[in-house]
Amino acid sequence: MSTATPLNSLREEEHIMTTLLGVLKQEQQHLVAAEIDGLTALTTKKSALVTQMTLLSAQRHRALGKAGYPAEEAGMDAWVAACGADAAEATALWQALQQHARAAKELNRINGMLINKQMNHAQGALQALRPQTAAANNFYGPGGLSTSLPRSRGFLAG
Repeated sequence: MSTATPLNSLREEEHIMTTLLGVLKQEQQHLVAAEIDGLTALTTKKSALVTQMTLLSAQRHRALGKAGYPAEEAGMDAWVAACGADAAEATALWQALQQHARAAKELNRINGMLINKQMNHAQGALQALRPQTAAANNFYGPGGLSTSLPRSRGFLAG
């Protein structure tokens, strides 16, 4: 990582966030196409990117604090307004990062819905394969009438 300044951190965060958006879009494509096998690698990559974003955000907060600003997201607006010659770049990066974060949150929400849809589909398919409890114990007797077999109590050895 570069020298810990809010601007350097913003540059790195924006790059990682752009990469994360790409991964979330790939994840969505796999989910829509029900290509479950491709999700494992994407999930690992996504987790690593989120970890990097968390570390970079904490680094940026520390740099803000050292620069005399609140060490939180609210401190970024004050820092951006006062960053002088780098104001245009800082403003563009900060706005892009916020926009990308909103887009990632929405993609993640939609992907979660797609995952739930896939899980419900799989659970429905499994349920269809399982014998129903009442139907599994019903048999037809010699007279053609439905009878239930008593449950086995197991074997006891003395």
